Order: sequence, then structure tokens, then C-alpha cells
Amino acid sequence: MNSFTFKNPVRLYFGKGEIRQLKKELPRYGRNILLVYGGGSIKRNGIYDEVISILNELDLNIFELGGVEPNPRVETARKGIEICKRESIDFVLAVGGGSVIDCSKLIVAGAKLEEDPWKIVTNQVPVKDALPLGTVLTLAATGSEMNANSVITNGATKEKYGWSSGKVFPKFSILDPTYTMTVPKDQTVYGIVDMMSHVFEQYFHDAENTLIMDELCEGVLRTVIETAPKLVEDLENYELRETILLSGTIALNGMLSMGSEGDWATHEIEHAVSAVYDIPHGGGLAILFPNWMKHVMHVNPARFARLATKVFQVDPSNKSDEEIALEGIERLKAFWTTLGAPSRLKDYGIDDSKLDVLVGKAMANGPIGTFKVLDEEDVREIFRMSL
Repeated sequence: MNSFTFKNPVRLYFGKGEIRQLKKELPRYGRNILLVYGGGSIKRNGIYDEVISILNELDLNIFELGGVEPNPRVETARKGIEICKRESIDFVLAVGGGSVIDCSKLIVAGAKLEEDPWKIVTNQVPVKDALPLGTVLTLAATGSEMNANSVITNGATKEKYGWSSGKVFPKFSILDPTYTMTVPKDQTVYGIVDMMSHVFEQYFHDAENTLIMDELCEGVLRTVIETAPKLVEDLENYELRETILLSGTIALNGMLSMGSEGDWATHEIEHAVSAVYDIPHGGGLAILFPNWMKHVMHVNPARFARLATKVFQVDPSNKSDEEIALEGIERLKAFWTTLGAPSRLKDYGIDDSKLDVLVGKAMANGPIGTFKVLDEEDVREIFRMSL
């Protein structure tokens, strides 16, 4: 286990009716509130009205930025930053899924800078300060509600990158499972794939003696695998939504990476695909992750064999680590496919016509990954395997 420092300052309110905590939290920060949300689902399911009612009860000045995209754009963040500066916004409240929260993180950071916010995403300027941010989560997927990470797309250049700053941790996040019960099946499945992928990214590393983290990762994965098939058949089941919602948060709030450095190459590869083709992030991960696993399995077959036996219940009798590992990877792929996730890039109409472009974007900042450092030929082969 490597030396590490762990800090997570997010106050998490979890459970039915916890939206009432806005009444306690918001008066701490000022009167001018920017409400950020996505395509309008919160207006259809009543969450918007509930939030607005509380904001009005607190006699706050409300400004709105709607229309945040599923792959949030820097162009949209610029609009939010402009509102913050023009209206002297005191606090940003993100109501939605990970995309809305990711966009809001760039808004609160960009509101304190004169430079263009894309320079934050590309690490050209540091984040020295940020407006305070709170979230009301409506989709179990990214874990952005309890971390300092954000992923932003530049629509003009078709680039998509992740960035992070301790300045953009939410001050609080409200997670009410009832707010996720109207999420449709496809988005529910993409969220499940995403949270499982976050665990995989942290599970595959080169640190030693990480037994506690291994067991935590495997426990989260087993819980999701047990719960997900029931949920996709019963989307309005509160208990199942509750389990998946907390799983997504734990999957990427820093707890699972204590003492090790995760890989994250698959996310870099997927960012290239969704930057060019604007496909759902979870759908891209479902296609790419099993193929990354097959490509890098030789680095540590025993690691993959452990995952196969402890999570996917592969019988190891009379099998090599490589055979056990491959069977586990096939079970993962089958599990995601059974839920309704895609398995090939052609499911999105993607062929090899832009293969060089995809490889170039995935490798824009040099070699990727830590479990196995990938070069251009590695990435090209993973793309080929995924077609």
C-alpha cells in the first residue's frame, strides 16, 4: 500500500425527504443563487417545483441555467460563468446528474477567473478559488456529488477531458432515492456501467498489500451485480434505487483508491469516442472495458483471476489464471449486455473510418494508464477489438 492522504469535505444528506436540508444549508452562503439543471426532466417529475418552492420560501434571488448536455459542454459552462459574474452569484445549486454537477464545477471555478474556462480543463491555469457549490442528485452514476472531479467536452474542437480541483468539492449533496425513480431504463443501465467502471479503474493498479481496498471494491461490485438485474425490471423500487444510488457515490468518493493509483486508461479512450460521436459515456464504457481487460490481462493474470472468482463466481478448478480471467471478462460482458448495454461500437454506427482521429484524441496528452501504460498501438488495438 502506498502512502496517502485522504480528505473528503462533502456533507452528504441521504434519504427520503432530505431536500429539506436546503433550508438549513442555503442561508449560509448568500441570497443570489444560480440554479443549474439539464434538459428539463426535473420539471416533468416535480423536483424543480420542489426546489423552487424552498428557494422562494427562503426569499432568495434565483437565476437559472438549464439545458446542460449529457456530455456537458464548455460552451454551456461559459454561459453560467457569465451569469455568475453579471449577477454577483453567491452560490451555485446543481440539480441533476453527473453532467449537471460537472458543468457546475467548471462554472464555480471559472466564475473566479478572468481566463477562459477551457484553460482550467486543459490544465493551463490553476483553480485558486471557486464559488460554493451544492448538489441535488437525480441520477446514480458518476459519483460527482462527492468528489472534486469533472469531465467537460469542447464542442468546437471535439475534445473531452477530465480535470480535478479540491476547490470544487460540493459543500453538500442531497441524495433522495425517490428522485431517481423516474430515470428511464437506458440511463439507469448506463449509470450502473459507469459506477462499476469506476470501481474497475481503481481495482487495477500496481500497489501491493491493498487487501482492504480490494475487499471494498469487490463488495461494491457484488452488490451492484446482485441489485442491477432486479432494478431494470422494477425501476420504481425504492430499496433497489437506494442501494444503487449509494453504490455510485461510494464508487468514486476516494474511499476505494486509498493507498493506490488507479488506471483510468479506459475512461481516456471512451472520452475520445464520446467527444467525436457524442455517445452516452456509460454505453462507451460497456463496449471498451472488456476489451481493455483482454488486452492488458497478461500484465497480472492473477489479479483478473481474483476478480473473476470473488465477483463473478467463476469456478477456478483445474484452470489457469488466464483461463479464469478470460471467463470472468466474458461474464462481465454478458452481464452488461443482459442489462441492455451495447457491446460493439457498431451498435452506435461507429466504424473504423475515424480510427486515427480517435487514437489521436485518446493519446493527446501522451501515454495513458498505470496498470499498463498504453501507447498508440495499444489504444488502436483496443479500438479494433471494440468495433
